[in-house]
Amino acid sequence: MATARTTSGRSEMGRDRSPAREHAQAPAGRRGTIDGLLATKEIVVACGPGGVGKTTTAAAAAVVAAVRHGSKVLVLTVDPAKRLANALGLDGIGNAEHRVPDEAFRAAGLKPRGQLWAAMLDTRESWDALIRRQAPDEQTRDEILANPLYQNISGRFVASHDYIAMERLYEIHSESDYDLIVVDTPPTRNALDFLDAPERMADFFSSRLLRWLIVPYRSRLVNMATKPFYQVADRILGTEFLADISEFFILFQSMYDGFVERSESVGRLLSDRRTTFIVVSTLEAVPLREAEFFAEQLNARKLHLGAIVLNKVLPDYLRDPGGAAVAESMRERADDLAVELAPNLAAVDPALGDTDQIARVLTEVADSYLNFQVVALREMEERSMLSVTPDVLATVPFFDTDIYDLAGLVRLGEQIWD
Repeated sequence: MATARTTSGRSEMGRDRSPAREHAQAPAGRRGTIDGLLATKEIVVACGPGGVGKTTTAAAAAVVAAVRHGSKVLVLTVDPAKRLANALGLDGIGNAEHRVPDEAFRAAGLKPRGQLWAAMLDTRESWDALIRRQAPDEQTRDEILANPLYQNISGRFVASHDYIAMERLYEIHSESDYDLIVVDTPPTRNALDFLDAPERMADFFSSRLLRWLIVPYRSRLVNMATKPFYQVADRILGTEFLADISEFFILFQSMYDGFVERSESVGRLLSDRRTTFIVVSTLEAVPLREAEFFAEQLNARKLHLGAIVLNKVLPDYLRDPGGAAVAESMRERADDLAVELAPNLAAVDPALGDTDQIARVLTEVADSYLNFQVVALREMEERSMLSVTPDVLATVPFFDTDIYDLAGLVRLGEQIWD
């Protein structure tokens, strides 16, 4: 493939048609792989339950795409583990995109054909930038940024984190600087929060509750039905706090049209054929059911489900009946095997020649193997019962050590790549 594209040569869709992109879209025998999926898309949204390796999988996919595709790749991640942040050069930075230096790749024994860039979502910083872009004038901008309520809740109010993640994705994509953007979605209790956040944010700013809060400060006339509410609220919260709330939302409503427009634009971007979703899960029952539900919702919303990545899967050999037979035999013959092994172990260290201890270890090892086999067989059954069929179904083996550098990300990425 070609090297990373420049900013010239855009198509009518506002993106360029580099040789790399043209080649990737050709109907070569790569369909059905993460490799082919990432080569033909511009946005990959990694999503799924918490604690299943979603952030690491997103980073690994971006790293391998930069190494193999010769593309300019950005991974936009949310709250990565410290060692992963260090590996990507994210330690101590916020929204600004930073290029992962070639020296980091060389230290990992890699020679990327393209470029890897990384950014870590900073909710407060992103909101400040959004206010500066969307405020109708400088006075409104400054008043919002100085409002005490905004300063306290800009990173915490309902849907804030989810909304700003999609907003930041839209902003970066609109600038057309990257061949591929891989975004790690925020951890949420409801997997659909980040998809619904733009619409819910717009709905909130036109809600009846909001109108109730700001009416007394837009007009001196409060009808008799609502007056008791404000009297109680004033006693509980205080006049100054109510004034801050009202001022904040009155100012925010001046940007309502901009919020609605951006919300609709984000929705179109997520449903665009150049965008795909990768759902990451393990084969444990609870996260897998949550991932299935999310995948079904993507299909229902006509969003492209590109892949399901099943992480931390036990190796195939554990399902081999021959291995189980060996473990059963070892457990049954532990005492006899201990007597046979004791002389050789004692020759290494006399303390190792205790036959009772050897028998106990052999029994524990055999039991552990058989227990792992039960889990491996259960995983296979869970995988066969998946209710959704993505373009790609990839599995990642259980890694013995944490992934903390670029070399580790490449090892993970190669497991799902082909």
